[in-house]
Amino acid sequence: MPDPTWLFLSLTVGLVGAALFGYGKKQGRLPQMAAGAALMVYPYFASTTTSLLLIGAAIVAGLWGLLQLGW
Repeated sequence: MPDPTWLFLSLTVGLVGAALFGYGKKQGRLPQMAAGAALMVYPYFASTTTSLLLIGAAIVAGLWGLLQLGW
């Protein structure tokens, strides 16, 4: 049985990823689509709450960095 905190966070991250992917698809923005897809997929591979948070923060920070560079 998964940890309830991990389950809630993975659901939340997946929903944010789906929204970001939909936004990127609608606007034709590749960085948002890629980050959204990554946010939807990586919870399947993150086994702990800490890894879920750290990987999610890295994906969002990468997206922010790309947007600051003008993508």
